[in-house]
Amino acid sequence: MNFTKRAALSLWSRKGRTLIMLGTFLVISAMVLGGVLIKSATAQATDAAQRELGAEVTLAMDLDVDQGASPSLQAPMISSDAVDKIGASELVEKYNYKSFDGTRLLGGPKIVSDQPLFPDAPPNYTLALGVLDSTLMPEFNDGSWKLLSGEPITAADKGRDSLLVEERLAKKNNLKVGDRITLAENDPKGTRKAEFTLKGIYRDPSDEPDPEYMQFPGDRMIVPADALGRLNSGGQEGPTQLQGATFQLKDPATLDAFRAHARKAAGDALTGFKLGMNDKAVKQMTGPLESITSSATAAMWLVGGAGALVLGLLATLAVKQRRTEFGVLLALGEKKWRLVAQQAVETVVIAALAIGLSSLFAQSLTQLAGDTLLRDEAAAAQRKINAWQPPPPGSTGVQEGIDPNDKPVEGADPIDKITVRLDPADLATVAGIGLGIGLLATAIPAASALRLNPRTILTKGK
Repeated sequence: MNFTKRAALSLWSRKGRTLIMLGTFLVISAMVLGGVLIKSATAQATDAAQRELGAEVTLAMDLDVDQGASPSLQAPMISSDAVDKIGASELVEKYNYKSFDGTRLLGGPKIVSDQPLFPDAPPNYTLALGVLDSTLMPEFNDGSWKLLSGEPITAADKGRDSLLVEERLAKKNNLKVGDRITLAENDPKGTRKAEFTLKGIYRDPSDEPDPEYMQFPGDRMIVPADALGRLNSGGQEGPTQLQGATFQLKDPATLDAFRAHARKAAGDALTGFKLGMNDKAVKQMTGPLESITSSATAAMWLVGGAGALVLGLLATLAVKQRRTEFGVLLALGEKKWRLVAQQAVETVVIAALAIGLSSLFAQSLTQLAGDTLLRDEAAAAQRKINAWQPPPPGSTGVQEGIDPNDKPVEGADPIDKITVRLDPADLATVAGIGLGIGLLATAIPAASALRLNPRTILTKGK
């Protein structure tokens, strides 16, 4: 009789032990399969969130780097030339500059706010945002700002002195598209000025000062970054210096390749900066997913480790109980490796049966458990978002312990549902893990059969 038939008879004759091992394997298989399914489902949900938000990569100051090491104690800047080299990648669909600087209105127009931007601010001093394409600004993209008349600023305005103003500034000064407005440089003692053409008027519905610069939204202007750089360059020639940029990728999956291209194209110009894909919005949406994935993974390994110990104990007891049987088989000429193989076959049979049974109900149970856990995590995350309050007007939030950068991203609600699907690849993963645990737990005790002496066993029972 070959050892496979003996393995089957052994399992049938020892029903109690077989059921215990089957139950242990069933628990291991169900937990491991559940962990794999949740990990797969959350990965798919994260990819879907990134596609929903768009493949927008932000080039911004790396807050994890000690910027204070610079003698000037200034935030890092990057030249428009370096950004253009990065944006020239075939992976990029379009890109935008990000910069801001102060300016003064000359020749009659006045700002809307009665409060100066800072105590010693010169008359009619305000901030302007420098862009390459105003349509790529997040506020225009999500519809919170709307262009009421005229045209947006585009890359075609790079060499022009064009300007967008908010409707309250336009109404106060009776401005219309095509009017000319004189802007002066940031330095109150400077004499540089330029005449800008009003290209468009937009609407920002907010009445609250900007939490970052504390600027009244009605006084904000949008100009080409190169024009703003020329105005405040102090007469210096060279590419415009920017605070950052955004890049719209054709495919979110190319992020790693894009980062490699950016490092190669810009080189040292990226020092002090980092590239992140909608980091804040993605993190806000996928925070609950990360939480349940961590919990499921921890439970999976905990149950797997405990199951391996139980299986090892059962295998050890089995070897001790079957010493006489092994002694008889060895005395009849059976090979020792065949005894080990028989133990392994018994384990494989039980493991295969357990994995098959677990696959019948694991998907539905995982879906139920995943939805319950995720719903609780998402509700907690949403309560935290709803509880956030901006700093009061005129305050930076430091005294109140409020960081304006913690402001939640609108339209990025935490994900509260996943779709669990059992794929052949997932089942293969579980089969590999389950069989690996079973064979490892069985092989070590079963290997003791290699040291058995049939004469000793049959004469002394040892």
